Amino acid sequence: MTAPEGSRTYDAVVVGAGHNGLVAAAYLARAGRSVLVLERLDHTGGAAVSTRPFAGVDARLSRYSYLVSLLPRKIVQDLGLDFRLRTRTISSYTPTERGGRPTGLLVGGGEQRTREAFARLTGSDREHRAWQRFYEMTGRVARRVFPTLTEPLPTRDELRRTVDDDEAWRILFEEPLGVAVEDHFADDLVRGVVLTDALIGTFADAHDPSLKQNRCFLYHVIGGGTGAWDVPVGGMGALTDALADAARAAGAVIATGHRAVRIDTDGRTAEVTHRTADGEGVTTARHVLVNASPQELAALTGDEPPPRAEGAQLKVNMLLKRLPRLRDTSVDPREAFAGTFHIAEGYGQLAAAHAQAAAGELPAAPPSEIYCHSLTDPTILGPEPAARGYQTLTLFGLHTPARLFERDNDAVREELLTSTLAQLDAHLAEPLAGCLATDADGRPCLEARSPLDLERDLGLPGGNIFHRELSWPHAQDGTGRWGVETRHTNVLLCGAGAVRGGGVSGVPGHNAAMAVLEAGEG
Repeated sequence: MTAPEGSRTYDAVVVGAGHNGLVAAAYLARAGRSVLVLERLDHTGGAAVSTRPFAGVDARLSRYSYLVSLLPRKIVQDLGLDFRLRTRTISSYTPTERGGRPTGLLVGGGEQRTREAFARLTGSDREHRAWQRFYEMTGRVARRVFPTLTEPLPTRDELRRTVDDDEAWRILFEEPLGVAVEDHFADDLVRGVVLTDALIGTFADAHDPSLKQNRCFLYHVIGGGTGAWDVPVGGMGALTDALADAARAAGAVIATGHRAVRIDTDGRTAEVTHRTADGEGVTTARHVLVNASPQELAALTGDEPPPRAEGAQLKVNMLLKRLPRLRDTSVDPREAFAGTFHIAEGYGQLAAAHAQAAAGELPAAPPSEIYCHSLTDPTILGPEPAARGYQTLTLFGLHTPARLFERDNDAVREELLTSTLAQLDAHLAEPLAGCLATDADGRPCLEARSPLDLERDLGLPGGNIFHRELSWPHAQDGTGRWGVETRHTNVLLCGAGAVRGGGVSGVPGHNAAMAVLEAGEG
């Protein structure tokens, strides 16, 4: 079979139409380069898609990726994207029980309200003052580090000079995050709320000497220069639809149903072999940008693969007839679920869950966090579910590494889902099951995905949402000028596994495009 648009040579072939691949394609096409995007699925978007997962129910959920923080405004403006974000008025709510009564910590709704919430929970202003000092520090780092993500990689010394804060550098870059959490905060629940940003999709203890928890935390607090996590209007698919439109409008050709199976290159010209339902074809390109994992890149080029990655999360999508009532009656569920609703995420609980999972057992009290997209952005609901007062819930579970599911993925997923929802039910005044909507076949509107499901459905290695452990945002041996280079001069990695990759950011796509444009010849 001939390549799409004939057997012509393209300036760039992008393998994979996830958001990073689409960013790269749009930048290159707008710069006048001829671009072909090959996507194995029948649609664009990768993990950043909106779908209607429940039969007969008009609700478009962000099925996999679901919040945005790391997408630079520069990319949205450069590409002229018709895409909007909405800020969540509540940052988080964490229920607990103190002195035999239900209570919790609500962060957001104004500084005074947050201060009062800390005082109610802990009995003094100490923890709130510590909270303010700690996040003032991360805010300073965010404002200095975030702009560097779309620039050539700084050296470690250059980034340290940019941070210009020895204490912040030590806390974030040199010693396990658990040290700072324990030094700054005394309350177990407050410590846990802080630590959760270090554990999203990252299986680590607070004192892990590898500091992978620090790297995860850093990316979660620098987004946009503020660390705010915003809601994509229309769902995550609105972003990738806008990117696909921008790429096509600039002249890029997007070929879905085309799976790349091999890349052959002499460093100057590359041939990409791809397969479709009708057969096999070969396309020639000056540059190839791979929007896939480092493992997939190695498979395509025939290189030695990197160590196997491993994901560690449970993703659950739900549609409710109404939000459940809380045992803590001082908080409106519409506020509690509007931000991040933390479950079983006290500091001690997180440590126990990690230890149990590391020992090969499912956590007895699985930690998770939940939020309701439709409270901030009701546009994802069709007229009928909106009129009925339906709401979505997205749950992201921690400390459940892929290895736990290998003996029986379906059975372990069901067991974990049951125990995870039981932890939520412990803080509700009514069972969540009674609030679930049903689909056209009468089934509860609930779907769960394990790391192994994500590996099967999306090609995420081991279900790892970052493709591998997150990297520091500075140069190290072999990282290259932009952090997207490979040992093949004209083959670049533009997926989440690139340096400064991970999350819905578009940063690797931008940086790979900049590397091609700097090369000068297309």
